[in-house]
Amino acid sequence: MPVLEPNPQGGGKKLLAVFGVMVGITVVIAIIASVAAKLG
Repeated sequence: MPVLEPNPQGGGKKLLAVFGVMVGITVVIAIIASVAAKLG
């Protein structure tokens, strides 16, 4: 776990990173669901 920086300079980047991770997880889940639907 990265230590939180006292100065919120990279707040926007951190928020963007969290948003990117959430979108990535959603895409991965969608791909897995579509593959499972094709298999089953």
